[in-house]
Amino acid sequence: MQKPAVSVFWFRRDLRLHDNAALTKALQSAYPVVPIFIFDKNILDDLDDRQDRRVTFIYQALEEMQSQLAHLDSSLEVFYGFPLEVFRQITEKYEVKVVFTNHDYEPYAITRDETIQKFLKEKGITFHTSKDQCIFEKKEILSNTGTPYTVFTPYSKKWLNTLTPKHLESYPTERYWGNFYKQPQQKIISLEAMGFERAEQNFPPKVIREDILRNYAERRNFPAVEGTSRLGVHLRFGTISIRQLAQQAQKLNATFLNELIWRDFYMMILYNFPHAATQAFRKEYENIHWRNNEEEFAKWCEGKTGYPIVDAGMRELNATGYMHNRVRMITASFLTKHLLIDWRWGEAYFAKKLLDFDLAANNGGWQWASSSGCDAAPYFRIFNPTEQTKKFDPELRYIKQWVPEFSEFSYPKPIVEHTFARQRALDTYKNALKPEK
Repeated sequence: MQKPAVSVFWFRRDLRLHDNAALTKALQSAYPVVPIFIFDKNILDDLDDRQDRRVTFIYQALEEMQSQLAHLDSSLEVFYGFPLEVFRQITEKYEVKVVFTNHDYEPYAITRDETIQKFLKEKGITFHTSKDQCIFEKKEILSNTGTPYTVFTPYSKKWLNTLTPKHLESYPTERYWGNFYKQPQQKIISLEAMGFERAEQNFPPKVIREDILRNYAERRNFPAVEGTSRLGVHLRFGTISIRQLAQQAQKLNATFLNELIWRDFYMMILYNFPHAATQAFRKEYENIHWRNNEEEFAKWCEGKTGYPIVDAGMRELNATGYMHNRVRMITASFLTKHLLIDWRWGEAYFAKKLLDFDLAANNGGWQWASSSGCDAAPYFRIFNPTEQTKKFDPELRYIKQWVPEFSEFSYPKPIVEHTFARQRALDTYKNALKPEK
């Protein structure tokens, strides 16, 4: 029997049927489009929480797309396995003419895509990728000397000067929905079959709230108020379009747009300086003599440091998979400067727990806090948790929500005294950064 000739569209970090760059191009191709998603064992096998919220989030996004595809007499085909093996199966079932997907900039993703491209090329199949998860990527924004920026402010100015309405235009994916491959609905593999359980979680709604965006600059630093968009997870998995969000930000709030530029900046950094994924961006910061006290790290993870603002943040993260951005900076500064624990320990813990975990942004944020990254806070900038509390949670509303016992006898004494810890950090950094004679 002759195999059906098709194009394949591979969903990854773009779990939506609207305004999707590569999906639009796939649907405009000469062949009906089979949409696929792979639960990648290379990634899932590293997760140690059977109720990982992110797996549930992805699963729900797939169910939503499957429901939309049912109305188009089509179906998502969902696989659980290693991508190369999955593509072997797909090419046995279909006469695949071309595979479309959107760019991914993380080191593992780049290696994975090179492997798939090589396999497809041997079979005479084109592998076509598009930019979708950021506005500018790779080497699109370069300095006047033709090199990637490593400082945010000049990058952001060039980003804004380069931006045209065309960059924020939506892709008219809906116009071509009739070109999905027609087939009965395929059953999505269950979470249980992959070794997971559905997490009980109310995910943030997929709504761009104008009131939040309008007041973002004034309210974003206060963890007790509803001042941030909570759209991080939707950007991470592409259930919302970055172009759609940037259009709104451009109209409503320059400060919010600036945060989206930071997102592009960190993706650009990771792509152009891949060593930053595992090492200090600024190599001299590899010389810091970290204390790496495991007991103190455990107390930080559990929210038992005796510093209420730090503990509130860690408890919020552990309970919900979310932490307010201001508090992310405070907790990261505390771990790296007060406790002198390697930023990679904190980065790995956030990577396990954050619903909106994104390697580029997480890495960039941790290196910023530890002063080892590009355009990072200078090493002598050490947040004082007490002053941060006075400034950003003056009525202790956030602290009372997550650390209700903070004023009781049972609450632990501070793990370290601030003035002592600050001086110790300054001395440690100074010694590490001393020029060699």
